Amino acid sequence: MQCFAHFSLFCASNLRVMKKNIAIFASGSGSNAENIIRYFQKNDSVQVSLVLSNKSDAYVLERAHRLGVPSNVFPKEDWIAGDEILAILQEYRIDFVVLAGFLVRVPDLLLHAYPDKIINIHPALLPKFGGKGMYGDRVHEAVVAAGEKESGITIHYINEHYDEGNTIFQATCPVLSTDSPDDVAKKVHALEYEHFPQIIEQVLNNKN
Repeated sequence: MQCFAHFSLFCASNLRVMKKNIAIFASGSGSNAENIIRYFQKNDSVQVSLVLSNKSDAYVLERAHRLGVPSNVFPKEDWIAGDEILAILQEYRIDFVVLAGFLVRVPDLLLHAYPDKIINIHPALLPKFGGKGMYGDRVHEAVVAAGEKESGITIHYINEHYDEGNTIFQATCPVLSTDSPDDVAKKVHALEYEHFPQIIEQVLNNKN
């Protein structure tokens, strides 16, 4: 009985310290990715374990290297099929995927393997200014051109359609008549840095 009790306590202790592993997909500079990595560095239950990109010259790879996070690059054809991507996610025991400035459609194979476990951040208030081809400066230019009074961020689950997954969280910022697209971008980036890591943590905690 004593041995069995000791074994049970040992297993329970190990379960408590097991962390959830996040993979980040990014195509560009990776400022959001770095912010997320740093946020979880001292977290007891979550860690960023892998960064994947579709571009070999994406600066996010340098950020990941500097922060000690493994990274890899896969060509376009691998992102279409998805089997090689799924294999490396399984190798790193990834529990959850975060898209942070990722400009490639996630293959159906991954959607089926990670149902409601892949989220994205969009730099506008969906359903406005979303869809294929709407990313980065294009979004902010469209917001200003449309005379919008506010913009913001949308964090959402992804599905097989661009920017149409269920919304998790939105935050807004004012758009002044004197604002340029760059001005709007700065406000939106501030919202991204403030909220994205916290919402990821909340979503993961709710899945426990």
